[in-house]
Amino acid sequence: QVQLVESGGGLVQAGGSLRLSCAASGRTFSSVYMGWFRQPLGKERELVATISWSGSSTHYADSVKGRFTISRDNAKNTVYLQMNNLKREDTAVYYCAADSNPILLLRLSAEYWGQGTQVTVSS
Repeated sequence: QVQLVESGGGLVQAGGSLRLSCAASGRTFSSVYMGWFRQPLGKERELVATISWSGSSTHYADSVKGRFTISRDNAKNTVYLQMNNLKREDTAVYYCAADSNPILLLRLSAEYWGQGTQVTVSS
């Protein structure tokens, strides 16, 4: 079992920055792939970024490339999402997820999910 708790969401003006954190507890954190996903109101959940267990491999949605950075600190059992140059279309509930199988993560079928944190970008 892995328990995930997101934090760091909030209201920010367009062009601003936020850093989301996802604290994990339970089974060995360093053995799972992690990802950030988001779900705008009334829309389907979508992948934002993923990171390998070692942190050496990352993947981003085209819509966030160059603006968002995913990272992890295995010593702290935490994964981060640094979001810069935020746009109104980034407004969504952001979720972190974990799975030992990266394919399931990419398919939005991860075994473990957090409860989500709201990010609202105003113009």
